[in-house]
Amino acid sequence: MGKEIKIWFDKEGDYLEVTFEKKEGYFIETENDAVMEKVDNEGNILGFSILKVSEVKNFPLSISLKSTAA
Repeated sequence: MGKEIKIWFDKEGDYLEVTFEKKEGYFIETENDAVMEKVDNEGNILGFSILKVSEVKNFPLSISLKSTAA
């Protein structure tokens, strides 16, 4: 079976979240103020979120997510 990626968009909250793995973690800042990266305690990437999606003006929106896990 393939890996499931969950995409969730809240139009009212103008919030997009993409989850690669359902696991406990926390969000950290990225180089882009609108994008947050979700990682676990080991630094593995679990997903990301974009705040105020409709207000993003610089397209294409490009950001690199980097795992800090060893």
